[in-house]
Amino acid sequence: MDNDIAEPDPSRQRNGVVEGLYGEFTDSLNAKVRYSVSLTESALTIQKISSSPGQDEVVFHLADCLGCLAYKVEDEADVGAFFTAYFYPFKRRWISTGMARQKVEQCFRVAMVQDPLTNLQEAERWARAIREASIRQIPRRHDVKYYELRRPCRVMVLVNPQSGRGQALQLFSGQIEPMLTEASVPYTLVITEHQNHARDLVRETDLSQWDALVILSGDGLLFEVLNGLLEREDWEEAIQTPLGILPGGSGNALAASVHHYTKSPPAWGKELLLSCGFLLCKGLVTRLDLVSVHLASSQRIFSFLSLAWGFVADVDIESEKYRLVGPMRFLVGTLLRLASLKVYQGRLAYLPAPPFTPQNSSLCSSLPCGPNSSPNQNSRHNHITNSNHSTNSNHNTAHNSSNIANTTMRTEPQPVNQKGPPDSLLADLEQPVPDHWTVVKEEDFVLVLAMFQSHLAEDLFAAPGAAADDGFIHLLYVRAGISRLALLTLFMTMEKGGHLAIGCPHLVYERVKAFRLEPLSPEGAITVDGEMVEYGPVQAQVHEGIARLISG
Repeated sequence: MDNDIAEPDPSRQRNGVVEGLYGEFTDSLNAKVRYSVSLTESALTIQKISSSPGQDEVVFHLADCLGCLAYKVEDEADVGAFFTAYFYPFKRRWISTGMARQKVEQCFRVAMVQDPLTNLQEAERWARAIREASIRQIPRRHDVKYYELRRPCRVMVLVNPQSGRGQALQLFSGQIEPMLTEASVPYTLVITEHQNHARDLVRETDLSQWDALVILSGDGLLFEVLNGLLEREDWEEAIQTPLGILPGGSGNALAASVHHYTKSPPAWGKELLLSCGFLLCKGLVTRLDLVSVHLASSQRIFSFLSLAWGFVADVDIESEKYRLVGPMRFLVGTLLRLASLKVYQGRLAYLPAPPFTPQNSSLCSSLPCGPNSSPNQNSRHNHITNSNHSTNSNHNTAHNSSNIANTTMRTEPQPVNQKGPPDSLLADLEQPVPDHWTVVKEEDFVLVLAMFQSHLAEDLFAAPGAAADDGFIHLLYVRAGISRLALLTLFMTMEKGGHLAIGCPHLVYERVKAFRLEPLSPEGAITVDGEMVEYGPVQAQVHEGIARLISG
């Protein structure tokens, strides 16, 4: 039967927010079916009203709730109103094994009196209470501190329609746009028209109009956005603009990393997109490391993902022609490159990171953090003479051997026209590396890969120990002499992050703060965040936590 509209019980309120509600409503499609609905601080419990109490009870956790909307249908003869709650719980996949977030809608009709306005007000009361309770139940990791985006959050969504298989716009309209509506997130859609469109836009736009910039593309568009922000006069403030990433390309490495950091079951394709869309709408913000990369031409760019030379860079560049097959392009490129495996000559040196302690974990004590609060300014005082983080204890390194002259680190002021944080750990590229760096004796490599996040692609878990703001560069290199089969095994085990545990004698892994790579082979490719840059000497330094990332 219809019950009267109950006023909020003061004993069930805190700071003006209703802590618990109870009501009885009909099914949105069948007026003969009725439900009792109970809202607590942490869950929405729904039970079909029948002659068998305790049957058909379903509990939805508010941590999985994206939002709740109240509305009235256009039929003037219908005095009822509706509210729909949108949940994205982990459920078993329909076809394959494992769990993934899946959308579940719960819609109820409110028709307690004959006054349409009163019914709509009651529906709005329930929708508001569910929204507010779900905000307080945003899932958080215990080892990470966050701040939350303001609500309502004003979002600029940048979409590259050419990324991946050319389906980014369809992915937005099919999956992301409905989620933003469900979460009551207003947005402005910007479709990029040419290379560096996003870079130019964020460099000049008034960022006070936006609470977050969201990229739906591959990793290349985020590279443009980050470098555009760091080219602004107000770069110190601009780089703290929260950034969201939605996978719409063929690599989607940062999106896969963000998903991994939530400790959720692995996800790919549209499941990964849904997971990242869920995190975006929940609006938790953490810190993100950036790495400044100096090229031979004296140009400095900023990277969030990786730097590669040798095998990985070759695969990345050569597989571009297979972009239409999506993430499979990397598998095709890997197999083709294995058939004509190359060895590259070069010199590699790095500044080892201090021994890992819990204090180095992904933890921000106070957000937002200023760009000059990075602890790596003190890293130059850590004098490490041996490598205790390698997967192979027999690799050859030297503590700045005699063929490299001792030098002090660069202390001259940053050029007036150079924006972004200063690089206190690097000498000029024309000078020898500092005397307390480790110099790798080998000069024959199959690949050098510097990782700044956990994933190199959706299905390449390259740096299992990485976190978004751990302050490390995860440096991997493979020495010459590895067989094709061993290299293939290495990449096959990388899918689940097992490559560091198989005992490959040619693979070396180090956590470092900075590194320098000097290719000696006359031909080759270097990629930064999957984009090819000029070939030649290159060096890089991590800047811990200076950017902001919408994560979970």
